[in-house]
Amino acid sequence: MTDIDGVWTDGGMYYDQTGNELKKFNTTDSAGVVFLQLLDIPLGIITGENTKIVWRRAEKLKINHLFIGVKNKLEVAEKLCAEMHISLQEVAYVGDDLNDAMLLKAVGFSAIPANACTYMEKYAKIRLKRNGGEGAFREFVELLLAKENLLETAVQKYLKATLQK
Repeated sequence: MTDIDGVWTDGGMYYDQTGNELKKFNTTDSAGVVFLQLLDIPLGIITGENTKIVWRRAEKLKINHLFIGVKNKLEVAEKLCAEMHISLQEVAYVGDDLNDAMLLKAVGFSAIPANACTYMEKYAKIRLKRNGGEGAFREFVELLLAKENLLETAVQKYLKATLQK
């Protein structure tokens, strides 16, 4: 599971002169999504923001579990876990700020981006090397897969799928 703002983005909210909101996503994070999909590992986005931008990004990457405008992320994660018949200890989550704290603490594996506030360290298992919006999500996925000895499998499945096209 993942937060969006501050993890997939730099946390900035950009507005043009006509009031349109913009966010910059780092495309390298897409490989993390692809790796999870190749290994049939479900991915959920849980974000406090309520924008079409996140919905569009999730749709493009074919992410099935999207929760936007969430106030209590832990509650949403618990409900999703119940539907999937798994425990929170079987979940990995990356988030960056106070609204992620309880979920970071509750899951089996958690991380914060390099640029998260220092006091968030007590809620997460690790601090990533990359900042939010600079490939932090991909780093998180690769660390998780390496921990489970699945990274090379994901890479090989990606290469095989690419060669078949």
